[in-house]
Amino acid sequence: MNEPESLNDKLLFTPGPLTTSRSVKEAMLRDLGSRDAAFIEIVRSIRERLLDIGGVSKEVGFEAILMQGSGTFGIESVISSAVPDNGKLLVLINGAYGRRIETIARRCGVVVTSIEWPENEPIPADEVERALGRATDVTHVAVVHCETTSGVMNPVEEIGGVVRSAERVFIVDAMSSFGGTALDVGRARIDFLVSSSNKCIEGVPGFSFVIARREELLKAEGIALSVSLDLFAQWEGLERNGQFRFTPPTHALLAFNQALKELEEEGGVVARAARYRRNHEILLVGMRELGFQEYVPREHQGWIITTFLYPDDPAFDFNAFYENLSARGMVIYPGKLTELDCFRIGNIGRLDESHMRALLDAIKEVALEMGLR
Repeated sequence: MNEPESLNDKLLFTPGPLTTSRSVKEAMLRDLGSRDAAFIEIVRSIRERLLDIGGVSKEVGFEAILMQGSGTFGIESVISSAVPDNGKLLVLINGAYGRRIETIARRCGVVVTSIEWPENEPIPADEVERALGRATDVTHVAVVHCETTSGVMNPVEEIGGVVRSAERVFIVDAMSSFGGTALDVGRARIDFLVSSSNKCIEGVPGFSFVIARREELLKAEGIALSVSLDLFAQWEGLERNGQFRFTPPTHALLAFNQALKELEEEGGVVARAARYRRNHEILLVGMRELGFQEYVPREHQGWIITTFLYPDDPAFDFNAFYENLSARGMVIYPGKLTELDCFRIGNIGRLDESHMRALLDAIKEVALEMGLR
């Protein structure tokens, strides 16, 4: 796969935007009108294939809606469109992105409550069950699947079963997991799943997408708090004539269409997850050998992104560490924890084990130059 090395781009060991293939980039070297029949067919095909990746279809009552903007736009679209005036949202939080959902809800005027867990622990389904037993006025529950703050994976299938048994609506932020780990939306009892173009599908930034249970989507008619982020109206427009209500990110959609083809050629989500898992394993073993310690216990760690604690060494300076790696063509990610100093390394994108080993070699060089013990 070593194609990124043939370009002048740096390798992005981040949770997105991430390293993309040359062919995904080249797909954007085309101008196509938003009302062109060829473009409308691409949009239709993308929506269909997204449902397929999620293990569902229109025939079993699900819809795929594309929304301009980043993944956070998609989250705000769902929160501001799906929770009615008399509703109440429970946000399950074990990281910064769960807190962002809570912030969005409060800013939109949605009645919201939350429960927090440590950032390196998954949210236990039995605790959610007890919380819903106490909070009988909660109508909707939101959680992040892969909490990119730390890389911890939350058991959305188990939580979904609890939420469905309690007859509440289940919203899942699958931004960093969709396409990179197998997830059956129907089996997980998810009503609204949100992800974006520039994550595990390996496209470029420009739009988010929602996989919605049609039964719940129809309830959102006329209640959105925003014009541009009205999820029901966006779906209705796409269904009516295949077009976006407002200017679509045509080039990002062309890139995404190519990225979906490459996902299929690789062997689908199972094969891509295996590559990402291998990237993670190589990284974890190599970083331990270099003296770095991961933050999330192995049994709770996903393979999307890995968080490492700053070494207990006065010679370590993250900014210098980052810049020296960047100068070698390797871009990592700063930490986002509230309590501990850390940094993050993404295992996703158009990367394979040769790139992970190259990163480890660069980290070893930089560590020696910095005089780390």
